[in-house]
Amino acid sequence: MRAGVLQQASLNNYVRIATFFQNAGISVVAIFMPLIVKGATPSVLEVGLVLSSFAVAQIISEIYFGRISDRRGARLLFIRAGFVLCAVTFGLHYFADSVPLLLAARIAAGVASGIMIPAMMAYAYESGKEKRKVASVVSFHALGWLAGIAAAGLANDTSIIFLISAGVFIAGLAVTSKLPDIHVPKDTARGTTMRIISQSRFLFLSLLLRHVGAVSVWTVLPLMIVEDFGGEIYHVSAVYMGNTATAFVIMTLMATRIRMHNVTKFKAGVGVTIFVFVGMLFVTEWWHFFPLMVLVGGTWAFLYIGGNFHLMEHHPKSTSTGIFSSTLSISMVAGPVAAGAIADSYGYGAVLYFAIAISLAAFATSTRIPLRPASRGPSAA
Repeated sequence: MRAGVLQQASLNNYVRIATFFQNAGISVVAIFMPLIVKGATPSVLEVGLVLSSFAVAQIISEIYFGRISDRRGARLLFIRAGFVLCAVTFGLHYFADSVPLLLAARIAAGVASGIMIPAMMAYAYESGKEKRKVASVVSFHALGWLAGIAAAGLANDTSIIFLISAGVFIAGLAVTSKLPDIHVPKDTARGTTMRIISQSRFLFLSLLLRHVGAVSVWTVLPLMIVEDFGGEIYHVSAVYMGNTATAFVIMTLMATRIRMHNVTKFKAGVGVTIFVFVGMLFVTEWWHFFPLMVLVGGTWAFLYIGGNFHLMEHHPKSTSTGIFSSTLSISMVAGPVAAGAIADSYGYGAVLYFAIAISLAAFATSTRIPLRPASRGPSAA
């Protein structure tokens, strides 16, 4: 009995570390991409288009490979392939010094990361015997972002971060050698993806609207900190670290302290986001963003855990989490484009008003999410 508990604890720790490296590798690059692309073009709209290209590629990759993962009943193959390809594609960003090359690099990175994201989430959920405690494993998603942002801030160099990212993915690949290859029942039913979308349409729509608003703000926030408030690159890093540190703490507490229905968690995460964007309208110094981003970290923890766990309780896991992640990626297409168009015409402040309006619509939509899907369907897991 004790040996089994220790073995499970060891497995959970390896999943935590792999999740950590996966997200650290992505985040080392992510928050500074607006500044990197802005260095190659004066157009905020072009910045938005390059950032969106990553998300477009990720959408297609997550939906396709998430579904293939469920059909084959395999996870580890896709996790390892994702780490290998991410190490290559993120590393190649080092040589991208123009808008066309940055565009190509971001598309390749989007495909590579999309291969492993749904499989990793499903693996974390399936490898944990106590589902409530899986939140503490998934919380390393946020810790990885925290470490990646911190590493980028310490490097303070928009070229070196790509090499750091590649190294982090290689380390993650090494960790996967300790993970057992867990096989789950194959799901070969037709129409599964559309059935999940139909049954959870209000959750996905609410998530999409909320995150379009959020990503539009994240597109211009680094530019606001540096250009409007005289901040440095490490100030951007510090602000975002408050976000991810809070998300990690809240996700960890969900395993032991926070007991709420998953749908309620999701609704709370969407609703409180509105107050963050309202608060940003009154910022007068770069460090004023810090407490607001701490609050955003809490909202993200609630909606990410609540939404994903609700889906995995009622649907095939890799497919449903792939749709969840793809919905986030869709917002990463629309958000930067909307932010670029609005900021080019009306300034950065107008983006905040847009985010407030669309987040209100997101919360209104979330109130229609039922506690359980109307019908689980023949392919539910």
